[in-house]
Amino acid sequence: MPDLTDHRILRHLLADPEASNAVLAERAGVAPASLWRRLEKLRETGVIAAIQGRIDWRALGYEVQVSLRFTLDKASPRAFDEFIAAAREVPEVTEIQTFLGSVDLRLSVIARDMAHWQQIYRDRILTLPHVSDSDALMLVSTIKDSAELPL
Repeated sequence: MPDLTDHRILRHLLADPEASNAVLAERAGVAPASLWRRLEKLRETGVIAAIQGRIDWRALGYEVQVSLRFTLDKASPRAFDEFIAAAREVPEVTEIQTFLGSVDLRLSVIARDMAHWQQIYRDRILTLPHVSDSDALMLVSTIKDSAELPL
């Protein structure tokens, strides 16, 4: 179980994932060798799964982001698997989530502009299998987008 020092290291790592180990050790108040050992232990125990880059889709020209919520017709026992397999084939789908409750799945979809979104929606989204109901939410602004935890 991570201790207070591990939590401090994780806070600083989340705040600046590109910081060198020397800088991270200084900020967390530990020796560089201790930091390295602690990071290795956090990786081994699965606390740190990966350090990932984040792509700003808008900087690449994708100005539209839509969150689609789906309820599936579950008459087919393979409805979830077939829907997910088809959704994975849509290059503009950046995230697929499943839920318990009235919504079964959510897709995040990016598009260059509204014309591109309409094309994706008509040609790729409306053809997804086993959909009984859907709802679209267009992203207007992001107020908070953080992976930080209350450590």
